[in-house]
Amino acid sequence: MVFPMVVRKCVVVPPNSRGAEVLVSEDTLTSQWTILSSFYQQLLEMGTLMKSSRAVPSTGSKPLQLSLIFLLMGFGSLIPPVSGFTVRGCHVSNNTAVCRPNGVNESLTAVPRGIPPTVKGIDLAANWISEILVKDFQNFSVLEELDLKRNRISKIDTGAFTGLVSLKKLTLNNNKLVALGDDLFAGLSNLTELRITSNKIKVLSPTALKSLRSLEFLDISGNKLHSSTKVQYILQQLPNLKSLIIAHNELTHFQSWDLTNSSLKLSLLDLSENHIAVFRIVADVFPNLTWLNIGSNFKQKMIWDIRNKTFLSRVSTLDISSLQLASKDWKSFLGDFNSSLTTLRMNAMTSNLSELISISCTIPTLTTLQLRDNKLKQISSEMFHLCRNVTEIDLSQNALQSIPDDTFRSPRYLKILTLRRNLLPSVPTAVKHLHALLELDLSSNQITKFTCHDFTNLTKLRELSLYQNTIPELNDCVFRDLTRLQVLKLQSCHITKLNNAFKKDLPNLRQLLLNNNQISVMKKGRFQGLKSLQILKLHDSHIKVLETGCFTGLANLTELQLQSNEIETAKLKRGCFDGLTSLRRLDLGNNHISFKSSSAVPEPLFSQLNLLETLEMPAQHHKGRNRLPRNFLQGLTNLRNFKARNILLLNLHNDTFKYTPRLEELDISTNELEDLSADLFSPLRHLKSLYLSRTSLQSLDFLIQANLTKLEFLQARRNSFPVIYEEEIKSLPALVYLDVSGHGFKCDCDNAWFVQWAENNSQTQVFDAYSFKCNYPKSLNDKKLLDMDVRSCSVQTNFICFVCTTCSTLLLMVASFTYHFLRWQLVYAYYLFLAFLFDKKQKNRRASCQYDAFISYNAADEPWVVQEMLPKLEDEQGWRLCLHHRDFEPGKPIMENITDAIYGSRKTICVISRRYLESEWCSREMTLASFRLFDEQKDVLILVFLEDIPTAQLSPYYRMRKVLKRRTYVSWPRAEGNTEVFWQKLCQALKTREDHGEDPFLLTVVDQP
Repeated sequence: MVFPMVVRKCVVVPPNSRGAEVLVSEDTLTSQWTILSSFYQQLLEMGTLMKSSRAVPSTGSKPLQLSLIFLLMGFGSLIPPVSGFTVRGCHVSNNTAVCRPNGVNESLTAVPRGIPPTVKGIDLAANWISEILVKDFQNFSVLEELDLKRNRISKIDTGAFTGLVSLKKLTLNNNKLVALGDDLFAGLSNLTELRITSNKIKVLSPTALKSLRSLEFLDISGNKLHSSTKVQYILQQLPNLKSLIIAHNELTHFQSWDLTNSSLKLSLLDLSENHIAVFRIVADVFPNLTWLNIGSNFKQKMIWDIRNKTFLSRVSTLDISSLQLASKDWKSFLGDFNSSLTTLRMNAMTSNLSELISISCTIPTLTTLQLRDNKLKQISSEMFHLCRNVTEIDLSQNALQSIPDDTFRSPRYLKILTLRRNLLPSVPTAVKHLHALLELDLSSNQITKFTCHDFTNLTKLRELSLYQNTIPELNDCVFRDLTRLQVLKLQSCHITKLNNAFKKDLPNLRQLLLNNNQISVMKKGRFQGLKSLQILKLHDSHIKVLETGCFTGLANLTELQLQSNEIETAKLKRGCFDGLTSLRRLDLGNNHISFKSSSAVPEPLFSQLNLLETLEMPAQHHKGRNRLPRNFLQGLTNLRNFKARNILLLNLHNDTFKYTPRLEELDISTNELEDLSADLFSPLRHLKSLYLSRTSLQSLDFLIQANLTKLEFLQARRNSFPVIYEEEIKSLPALVYLDVSGHGFKCDCDNAWFVQWAENNSQTQVFDAYSFKCNYPKSLNDKKLLDMDVRSCSVQTNFICFVCTTCSTLLLMVASFTYHFLRWQLVYAYYLFLAFLFDKKQKNRRASCQYDAFISYNAADEPWVVQEMLPKLEDEQGWRLCLHHRDFEPGKPIMENITDAIYGSRKTICVISRRYLESEWCSREMTLASFRLFDEQKDVLILVFLEDIPTAQLSPYYRMRKVLKRRTYVSWPRAEGNTEVFWQKLCQALKTREDHGEDPFLLTVVDQP
């Protein structure tokens, strides 16, 4: 059966399947059984089956089992292929395959194989691909966007794009193409946008673009086209072209008779930065042209010859930046646009700018005038006296130091005035006359203060930009007349005091940007006049204290940014967030917020923010480890996104998320959470994205019981779990993206299932799986996990049944034969064996032991053994104990002393702690004691735990975990407050005889309150 492949919300189906089920008939498979059986003996001789300590069983119906066997044997043609999501060098995101290099040495040199053929986009930008071959994009019939920019492509095979019948956007910028050959883009009949800038194209074949019948946008700027014949090829082959950008080439002439004899649909034409000496239009070839750019950075003067004025009858936007014309031709030139021009851009002009402005403003339709980078230090009061109909003037990037008061008296209906990046020391008084002004930009000047009259009469102003000036404090009355202002930008102004500037004015303000200032204390009531404010940005402002009620009055605020300040936990005053009843997003990242205890706090910080959807507090700077209070998120019943990355978290209480049942995205990466409990995630029934990178996790076994049935995205990079088990993945039925890159894996049969699943599963994309490296065994260091041969790890159920049935039959035959001919010899051997066992039992009973118990412990736990255990067991109860520091024979090898002590004692008591588990000698003592336990089948081993150690942390200690599965233990921490019961149970264990035939000693001490 072919299973659909799911990417986020899109279903990806292998090509030609059309969603149908493809079945292999049972008759066909059964007919192959005889052939398969003949191979069994060969497989046994080759030793390719059943050599794994951890097998991967095959279950299901007989046809499915046989299909798996055939696949192993090379009968792949019987089963339709299914392409997984593990693609070398790529990952699929939002139905787009992104193949970007992670490092200099990881750049792709060719288009990778294995990209799912149902993706809608492929991003191969910034690689080292030098050639596009015919086979590279053969099977991508639904692909709509292909990005190949910033590669080294110098050759594209003819027919390389024939399979891309649905492609709409193709980008080939910044490559090394020199020529576009005949019918290069064959097959791209639906392409609407082609970008091929910054190459070295000199040659353009007459038929290179003929297949692009639907192309509407072409950008071929930054190349070396020098002949208008090349432009002719473009215009004649692309009948539906609407936008042509051919800037920064080497064109010298642009004449209509060299281009075409028919009218074109072109509406945008960019010829800027060419060497055009003659621009001549004698026929109406561009009747739809509305946007024309003929600006030039070259000193050569252009001849402007327009004999058919219809050509310019619809041009509304004209860019003549840096254009050189003879002085006498300017009036005629601009006069040609007299009937339609609305926007004129005259940036970086070398001609008499005042004269050009006067000529331009005689055009009755002109409304927008852009005059950037003209090195204006001052302007005359008469410069705009003819610009009565202009509504937008842009004077950015000049060197203006002052503006005469009556400069803007003529453009009385001016709505947008931009004075950004000049040298103005104060707000020009000239703006006071602009009663219709809607937007004013005074950013990046040298303004040092505001007065109460700076914005008088600007009652209609909607947006005011004042950022990147030097304004240490705001006057109380500076914004009093801006009653309709909606956006105010004051970032990077060195503000230290807000005073009462926002206490009663600006009733309609929606956005206030105060970031990158120097406001150390947010005082109570500073924003109470901003009743309509929705977005407040205060990040990077050196804020240390948030006083109670500092956001009073902001009942409609939906977004508050406080990241990258100096806020400490003690400076977050009680009730500082009160009043923010509509807040949806709060960012507290890069501050100094920390807690020492996970105990509940009486008044949680966010208890009033019941509509908050996003809470971000990553990268907190503080000393020591952090523990969030168990009720830290209390009140956030609507929270969808919580980011707590890199805040030095030591653990999370199991009740942390019980207050956030709607959480969908959780990021707790880069913390020290070595062990996570399934109970922690049990309230998160709607969780879709989980980030657990760099948390020192030893395993993912907590997922098995976490019930995260809706989790789609899991990122757990750079952790310490060497194996990913089937149960862990199967517990996430909705998973579509898994990222576990950046740490070493165990390359043996323990990971065999994961290797097969990563390569063949059709639902989940395993990010960068082909880069997973082995770190165990050492002989495979730096080898790739997916290169591991897992065939020997597979167990074929049918084959096992065949072998078992055969062996059973043979065994039954041998037993029948033996019983018939040798039954009396067997009876004699049976009684002889019983006599041997009886004799051995009697010898063991007579053997005496030197000690009652050998104590195995780590030197760090010696104080407890000496102060607690010895007085109780030796002094009070009279047991004979063997301790290595006291009873080992000097000069004797350590292992020999350990062996004599264990076999010379009736019991071995292992005092378990974390240090014990990490000790090499303690591990050897435990190993030897367990060998004696399993070899002699006697009750000789007693486990005493000094610390509560979760079972998950015992995963690396295979023998310890195996012992715990069969035996219980005594626990010193659980006996707190009732130690007498502990010693009584331990004494009872020591009294137990090894040869009673009873079950091994079982003992559990219940936690005391």
